[in-house]
Amino acid sequence: MGEVMHKTAKPLQVNPFKLSQPMGATLAFLGVDRCMPLMHGAQGCTSFTKVYFTRHFCEPIAIQTTAVTDITAILDGGDTSIVEAVKNITAKVTPALVGLCTTGLTETKGDDIRGIAKQVDFPLVYANTPDYEGGLESGWALAAKGLIEQLVAPATACDKQKVVLLPHVSLTPIEVEKIKQFIAAFGYTVYALPDLSTSLDGHLGEKQAALSSGGISVEEITGLADAGLVLSVGDSMLPCAAALQQKNPILRHHHFAHLHGLAASDAFTALLLAESGRSTPPSEIVRWRKRLQDALLDSHFSLGQTRFLLASEPDQLVGLCQALREAGGRISSAISSVDSTQLERVVADEVLVGDLEDAEQRADAIDVLISNFHAEAIAHPRHKGLLLRGFPNWEQVGNVLQNDVLYEGGCYFICTAANVATAQREH
Repeated sequence: MGEVMHKTAKPLQVNPFKLSQPMGATLAFLGVDRCMPLMHGAQGCTSFTKVYFTRHFCEPIAIQTTAVTDITAILDGGDTSIVEAVKNITAKVTPALVGLCTTGLTETKGDDIRGIAKQVDFPLVYANTPDYEGGLESGWALAAKGLIEQLVAPATACDKQKVVLLPHVSLTPIEVEKIKQFIAAFGYTVYALPDLSTSLDGHLGEKQAALSSGGISVEEITGLADAGLVLSVGDSMLPCAAALQQKNPILRHHHFAHLHGLAASDAFTALLLAESGRSTPPSEIVRWRKRLQDALLDSHFSLGQTRFLLASEPDQLVGLCQALREAGGRISSAISSVDSTQLERVVADEVLVGDLEDAEQRADAIDVLISNFHAEAIAHPRHKGLLLRGFPNWEQVGNVLQNDVLYEGGCYFICTAANVATAQREH
């Protein structure tokens, strides 16, 4: 646990890195094959989200809006705009699902989207995601929970070889893919919800699509309740696991706060060994564990001299801090975008809920900053080391292929952090 834990005392966020719930929900819907996210709110909310994710993923992002204004919100309460938006969408394309999420404007008005959804004669999943509370993680989780509650069919039996993975929002597409492959190596068939590993992984499609391509299908979501095992990663996904367990009382669930570093990877491997009945892990997993052990030794000298400041979403923050601590890194400050139970697990000299202004005030006392693209404005003028992680990353290509989890990703992350730390000292 951190020696100091507090929320910022400021009455506002001056330089926020916090992102909104509707953005998180939209991203979750993009992890469903042939899904059209529909943001119920002002046109600017959707435009910002579309540009934001287009720049981050370097991919065309399809989102629709109900284009509500303050006037139309008062006059029709939003009912007509949602029904008309779905009609307009389905007149041009044929999505497998429409993913509806609310915004601050329509939530303040109090639109009954559950009632409105019943008026729509088309497959639709809704999530209440006001942007005046929560953040990216909770928006993603609310959409995932909505997919489970509104699509998954109840079941009474279990397929022992079937696993459902519930990944938190900060896991990159390649990380989700690597976790799925890791589980599959123990003999399981794995489904991730949501699944960006086949939709926003940077693959080259035949043409620009008007709908999300790749991701878990609606049919696969419908049949998730007969899985023998549910594995959730990140505390934000615990309500989703509970919702899935409601669909099948005998379904078993195991939770992991994160999958960064040696200890967490060992715990994940031990669980899969126990569940699968195997005596030893597959040989490639054993090999990567030895590589991570060696990487910890090789990077210890460099990281042990380095003071880090991290600013990130809670589920990612706790994992990155743990991975650095295992290699001897000194975490001076850990800044979270929102409050979370994860912050109780973060080991740092100081843990707080704040913004990038808080990071700027502490920058002179650290060597390396780990945060998103906006942290460049803090690190570069002060000649501090910078390692880009989280949303957004508009500076680098290939961020969807950055892998920091399990044994393999742990090697990459530790070595990258050590190289950044060494370059900072030499500079």
